Amino acid sequence: MAVTTDPGELVTRVRRDVGRNLLRARNGVKYVTGIDRPKVGTTPKDVVWRRDKAELWRYRSDAVTVGTPVLVVMSLISRSYVLDLYPGMSFVAALRDEGFDAYLLDWGIPDELDAGNGLSTYVDELLPDAIDAVLESSGADEVSLIGYCYGGLLSLLLGAAHPDLPVTSLVTMATPVDFTEMGMFGRMFDQGRLDPEDLVDETGNVPPEVIRNAFRVLKPTADLTQYAVLWEKLWDDRQMEGFQVMGQWTRDHIPFPGKAFRETVELMRDGSFMEDRVRLDGRLLSMTDVRWPVLNVVASNDHIVPQAAALPVCDLVGSARAETLEIPAGHVGLVMGKAASKTTLPRLFGWLREHSAPHDRTNEETA
Repeated sequence: MAVTTDPGELVTRVRRDVGRNLLRARNGVKYVTGIDRPKVGTTPKDVVWRRDKAELWRYRSDAVTVGTPVLVVMSLISRSYVLDLYPGMSFVAALRDEGFDAYLLDWGIPDELDAGNGLSTYVDELLPDAIDAVLESSGADEVSLIGYCYGGLLSLLLGAAHPDLPVTSLVTMATPVDFTEMGMFGRMFDQGRLDPEDLVDETGNVPPEVIRNAFRVLKPTADLTQYAVLWEKLWDDRQMEGFQVMGQWTRDHIPFPGKAFRETVELMRDGSFMEDRVRLDGRLLSMTDVRWPVLNVVASNDHIVPQAAALPVCDLVGSARAETLEIPAGHVGLVMGKAASKTTLPRLFGWLREHSAPHDRTNEETA
């Protein structure tokens, strides 16, 4: 870069840099103390069903144009606001704005009463009941499912265990099935390395800080990189808002129910998903029984669920209409940001429309 000797330009640069440093100081205090942190999960919604700690949310809309409602199934370890961060960075708001009747199943925050929740609790009980509630609320005959991360794993198990449910299509997003490709996550639970019981606390669950530290191990320099970029952009109020909500997302997890965690570790150890011999509450399941149309969305730069771990979904299911959508994004960029807005969401929403019923205005019910 050329060095200027123009006194006027030098004064302008100095004033700009001094001004930005003052803004950095102000915003740095806000960032550290949490002052003026943007509110998350603000898209208007109503609770239309609940059971124990689980709640079914319906996002308000007066412009539904698609006849088949969409149920988003969250991971068991993430707070649901990660798909509804704030205006302009909300997956569920984008889904609603495209004319879909959007629902999200929030699992709540587990405590000692939920330590005995196994995979069958979600697959055999909560998910089927939530689907019934969506149909009752919407007046539709079928529902489309979107499973994000571990929510996609639960959705695949649901399709194998209950293939006759009124589901018209399934979208899996960043969903791990080949655990040999999960890097550190896969290796840490190899026989003889780490006992699942070592991670369970007095409530019978895996505490959030353990989950957070596991993610940090996957990308140990992520925090340093984030702070370097943060300092560079800290003077920009809009950029600072983005860092605040993204930082909250990456740090804010919920406990993993103990029994479901142990069963998940067993899936990781024995390779039963890839060998098509998954056992759920004592019975043998086959992924070939998943016959709903499937769109498997994979992030090529995902360090949490590597591309190779998620790619085999379409090879496992028995659907005659299964396809994979690979996006050059990371785990977060898959659902928000430039890659999402330009590639993921338009193609995902288009695929859902193709597999949805036409909208019947005579049965229209808006929240």
